Amino acid sequence: MMSLAALATISAATPALAQFSESYKFLEAVRKKDGEKVTEALADPASTVINTRDVTSGETALHIVTNRRDLTWMQFLISKGANVNARDAKGVTPLVSAVNANFVEGVELLVGKGARLDESNNAGETPLITAVHNRNIAVMRLLLKAGANPDRADNSGRTAKDYAKLGGGNLLTEIETNAKPKADAKAKSYGPKF
Repeated sequence: MMSLAALATISAATPALAQFSESYKFLEAVRKKDGEKVTEALADPASTVINTRDVTSGETALHIVTNRRDLTWMQFLISKGANVNARDAKGVTPLVSAVNANFVEGVELLVGKGARLDESNNAGETPLITAVHNRNIAVMRLLLKAGANPDRADNSGRTAKDYAKLGGGNLLTEIETNAKPKADAKAKSYGPKF
């Protein structure tokens, strides 16, 4: 039987990295752009590490690579099952991160992969509201043409349209020109058609 002192000595000899969780190692490999370690971590079909979250920020690997505007890594992680609608500790999704970074290609990718257009952060700010705040016409157009709701209010009660009015310039015109028309509730009919 091994003594407590012997166990303590063996534990102390273990390399520090080996004491970290698989999730931590995965996120560190993503941060360091270590493709070999990331691929190794994702090789196990039973692994759920792809959507693991940083314990302090709540960020997933997809948040990390979106924040650094790395389209190649975004495509790779999404192809491995990364959740495009994951929220960090502040309620920020990868789409909101891409919009915040004025990362048009990242926004296109995430929208194309099913990111929810009107998913708000903890302050109620949607990706479209963020694009209006940033005065980023290209991102506004992209979101509006994909179906983002310009009438969705944040926690203060203001919508993207309200912020566009406050922002001046052609922001409101962009919203009015590019927003998808709302379906007319009276036009809906139910039942068989003859």
